Amino acid sequence: MKFIDETTIKVESGQGGRGIVSFRREKYIPFGGPDGGDGGDGGSVYLKASDGLNTLADFRMTRFYKAQNGQAGQGKEKTGRGGDDLYVNVPVGTSVIDIETEEVLGDLTGVGQVLLVARGGFHGLGNTRFKSSVNRAPRQSTLGSPAERRELKLELKVLADVGLLGMPNAGKSTFIRAVSQAKPKVANYPFTTLIPNLGVVSVVPHSSFVIADIPGVIEGAAEGAGLGIRFLKHVARTGLLLHLVDVIPYDGSDPVDSFKAIENELEKFSEAADNEKLDKLIEKERWLVINKTDLINAEEREEVCQKIISDLDWKGPVFQISAINKQGTKELCFAIMDYLEAQEGFKGASEKNDVEEDYEQITSGTYDVITGKVIK
Repeated sequence: MKFIDETTIKVESGQGGRGIVSFRREKYIPFGGPDGGDGGDGGSVYLKASDGLNTLADFRMTRFYKAQNGQAGQGKEKTGRGGDDLYVNVPVGTSVIDIETEEVLGDLTGVGQVLLVARGGFHGLGNTRFKSSVNRAPRQSTLGSPAERRELKLELKVLADVGLLGMPNAGKSTFIRAVSQAKPKVANYPFTTLIPNLGVVSVVPHSSFVIADIPGVIEGAAEGAGLGIRFLKHVARTGLLLHLVDVIPYDGSDPVDSFKAIENELEKFSEAADNEKLDKLIEKERWLVINKTDLINAEEREEVCQKIISDLDWKGPVFQISAINKQGTKELCFAIMDYLEAQEGFKGASEKNDVEEDYEQITSGTYDVITGKVIK
């Protein structure tokens, strides 16, 4: 199934049932008085986070969701039946935005979390409600409140602890294959990764974290170049970013220029983050990871890496790895685990989901533009 991370739907609650005007008409009981019952409340529409879903693809087929209306009241002070609430299952990690007001209604980040998106109409009142000492035979009632209608934008942001940044072919997919059981497609051409991929990294027993590989970002992505920056929102919730740099890019480009180009796109994305209620990626903890060091002989390796660090004037943590050979990846994963465990609120992959495979199913594979299918 193709990975769908954004869609729009319409929701409508049930309208409240009307109250009625009715009077008791029973033999041998004069002056029976009013007995009109109230209507029933309309049903509300809720979105519920479900761990059984991993894309928003189902919403491309069904775009309108309506709860039941409340029924009208009846005589003998009988209240109308209330409309059933409607619960719509969405994947964990779904953000809900009101298209008309651009208000972020909520973030469904935990299994079973529920969000009210359309409140059911209030019931109408029957004429029994209006009787008094001076109005013993009221002939008035009220209609139920109208239904609430909304058009919503749903955005799926994958839930991960660590996000990978880097140019296409920087080795992000190779790295995630080396440290987890995820199997994203790897090939020697740009934009191999077209959708986010997740992997669970088990450092030691009962100690693991989730890492996200997103499509590569290139210069001009904010203006739509390449795949744009639409996938950067998937690393907005991460606690740590790894910026992978190809020590010897296949196209002969300068690793320092490539790093700065992505950093510039992060700044542009962060400028717009306030409007979308996203964390500013440029302000997140970021580590420099120099990849493909196996392509340089041991005598020159340190000199080349130090030149990159010096030209970037990088002050943060630096790691030298060869993802394809798994050189340095173990030490990097241990450092990541130590960092995450020191952060407040970190729970680890095992507490987010009991089964590791469930996380891998979130993206289920890589979308092949040639066949139009997902490669498992």
